[in-house]
Amino acid sequence: MGVPARELYEKEFPMLTFTDRAREMLAAFLDQGDGELEFLRIAMSGGPTAPEFELTLVSPEERRDDERALESEGITVLVSEAQVDALEGATVDFVERVNESGFEVRPRKGAEPTPPSAPDGPVADRVREVLDDQVNPAIASHGGAINLVDVQGTEIYLEMSGGCQGCAMSRLTLRQGVERMLRQAIPELTAVHDVTDHASGVNPYFQA
Repeated sequence: MGVPARELYEKEFPMLTFTDRAREMLAAFLDQGDGELEFLRIAMSGGPTAPEFELTLVSPEERRDDERALESEGITVLVSEAQVDALEGATVDFVERVNESGFEVRPRKGAEPTPPSAPDGPVADRVREVLDDQVNPAIASHGGAINLVDVQGTEIYLEMSGGCQGCAMSRLTLRQGVERMLRQAIPELTAVHDVTDHASGVNPYFQA
């Protein structure tokens, strides 16, 4: 369903900035759209500790009901209502590397991450049940713990702490033990991601 023209532009979004290269490439891509592509959609996916951003040029008719249209440096950006705060202070750049090139979103430097709310829903409940009843009691003797930090469809994001954070055996523990338990209890799971900052572990049970 289309959005009335008077509702397309809601407010300025000055806290999102574009580098000169990003503006240059956006202008080039918009010109190639023959006037049909007017908006830049920025969508965030992945776990809260390892977000990924996808940028897409779309027409006004493709705006979704849960998206806000925000003006930033003359560019109309479509952002999900739930993700506006996550983009505040971010910078959009266009990077060119040896094997790839494309737009990149860099969060504001020094920004304090907003503590994510606990994931909910049937998948989250079943994952926590397995972690609480089977996994964490087994690794408690090593001083470790594993917590659920996010659920995206049938993909889950786990974070290790204590003796598991930075442990040389953490990958084996996750893939051969934890993931198998979870998949047996929740067959519809398609991916189990470890978002632990292992480099910051201060008391790993096994050290490499």
